[in-house]
Amino acid sequence: MAVALLLSSCAVGPNFKPPPAPATDGYTAEAVPAQTEATATGGGEAQQFQLGRDLPGQWWTLFASTRLNALIAEAMANYPDIAAQQAALLAARENVRAQEGVFYPQLQGDGDAAREKVSGATIGPGFPGFITSVYQANVDVSYTFDLFGGERRALEGLQAQVAAQNFKLQASYLTLTTNVASTAIQLASVRDQIAATREIITLEEKQLTVIQRQFELGSQTRADVLQQQSNLASVRATLPPLQQQLAAAEHQLAVLTGHFPRDAARAEFSLSDLTLPQDLPVSLPSSLVAQRPDIKAQEAMMRQASAAIGVATANMLPQLTLSGAYGGESLTFASLLTPGSNTWSIAAGITQPLFQGGTLRAKRRAAIDTYEESSAQYRLTVLQAFQNVADTLTALDNDAQALKAENDALNAAKASLDFIQRQYDDGAANYVSLLTAEQTYQQARLASVRAVASRYTDTVTLFQALGGGWWNRTDAGAQSPQAQK
Repeated sequence: MAVALLLSSCAVGPNFKPPPAPATDGYTAEAVPAQTEATATGGGEAQQFQLGRDLPGQWWTLFASTRLNALIAEAMANYPDIAAQQAALLAARENVRAQEGVFYPQLQGDGDAAREKVSGATIGPGFPGFITSVYQANVDVSYTFDLFGGERRALEGLQAQVAAQNFKLQASYLTLTTNVASTAIQLASVRDQIAATREIITLEEKQLTVIQRQFELGSQTRADVLQQQSNLASVRATLPPLQQQLAAAEHQLAVLTGHFPRDAARAEFSLSDLTLPQDLPVSLPSSLVAQRPDIKAQEAMMRQASAAIGVATANMLPQLTLSGAYGGESLTFASLLTPGSNTWSIAAGITQPLFQGGTLRAKRRAAIDTYEESSAQYRLTVLQAFQNVADTLTALDNDAQALKAENDALNAAKASLDFIQRQYDDGAANYVSLLTAEQTYQQARLASVRAVASRYTDTVTLFQALGGGWWNRTDAGAQSPQAQK
């Protein structure tokens, strides 16, 4: 007993150590500017990158949209995947509680009643057989010593599963909130593009009316009328695809908020309803691995794989079990509990695998290989996380420059259109010049809307790439990275 208790204080297999933080002090090869370029239009404000600042838990509130806040709250309460991940987390915790039971003695009560014929020959030659009843009642107890820590390693693996599932839950929250925000921005962008397209259609219709009148007066040709009708039809043809994009975004928002597309309230969004966050917190590279839920989940899976090595190693070593029983046995039920009918037993057993065709060694080697696989997947997850942040930081800078260029192009196209329109009205410009100016303005108008939407979408992507600030939230059972150490 003393030797068994002494041995049970150790556990075979490797003791897991979290991987060190990456030895890098930046996200991109070239320094990201302190702030992006500003443009004098809605959504064109300069954004400052604040390195080392912590992310807020509810990052979506930085867009200052009560409609967006309400949508995200509804999604977090109703989206089925969140409920599924929560149930999976509860199941993982119950599996831990079940494993903890192996560290206590196992007690079991059993009773038995039998009617049987006994051969007299078992008693003596010529002894007649007889029929009798046998009643038994016992309490059995057994305890297997965890000599080499196999059960403790199994418990460690299940605890790692709980941690991994918790981070998967946080990742689900992050994915859901970013999907709602991105879809809302897409919906707003498409709605603004539809509004711009309808304005352009109205202008084209007015232009067609003017040309038709001029044709009737003889100052325009039939070809000019047909060309304008063709141009108007081309603009109208761009409207159905935009309306389909709008419908798809509305359907997606309905599902994300836990509703059937037919039953969901229609989301009314425009880009002017959103405020572009100007102060963008950017985590230090050394902190990113502690903030990304996908990285933390992969780290927990590494720990589970490490514990499995200990389990496979312990299965190759001896197991010591103590067992005992106390009860009664009698030929009549009434005397089952009398002093003379009591029985008891106590036993100790040791089991050592001797030959199983190499099965146990192969399982241990497989556990080691699984750990190496998990370790490689962890390194890949970290690399991809840094790529996400680097891509988004450069995208935000390029988005600001693209918006400025698109806005300049829009202003130039509008000025050119106004000038050529006046010349056309005065007879100093031909219809081809007017048509070219109109098409240039149409394209610039829609490109400007898409450029603004890109700034909002990539801002959402940055918050997602940095982990979403889940450690600063209290509504999802989150825990700060510092508290997990």
